[in-house]
Amino acid sequence: MQIILLDKVVNLGNLGDVVKVKDGYARNFLIPTGRARRATQTAVAEFEARRAELEKAAAAKLAEAQALGEKLNGYTIKLSQKAGVDGRLFGSVTNHDIADELVKQGFAVTKAQVRMPNGLLKNVGDYTVQVGLHTDVVVDVNVSVLGESA
Repeated sequence: MQIILLDKVVNLGNLGDVVKVKDGYARNFLIPTGRARRATQTAVAEFEARRAELEKAAAAKLAEAQALGEKLNGYTIKLSQKAGVDGRLFGSVTNHDIADELVKQGFAVTKAQVRMPNGLLKNVGDYTVQVGLHTDVVVDVNVSVLGESA
């Protein structure tokens, strides 16, 4: 299916690119989330008429993400979980826990934006996770996992 991108999509293209993707990817993800439209002649003409407005909105999103990234880069959060005497946690720290703590600290972050390259945190210690605020803005956040006695 030919689609026109209304936003930058990782590994696919930038705003305004006309690309060919699988039908299911377009119908189930790109079109419902507002990142793309079918590339018909009328849709392309409408896009060209609105291009400046869409580019301005995309630049505003990027600037907002960069401003939040400046505040969030290198930020340290502390999470306490129940742990055994050897430092292993009963359970684990997930991206949901990290996102909740960041929201409590006043940052607008969703759990989908928290990327944990080494998997869940299962031991007491200091870790670095990534937060993808925008396709072009990825910052590192330090997570200090503290153990509580059971």
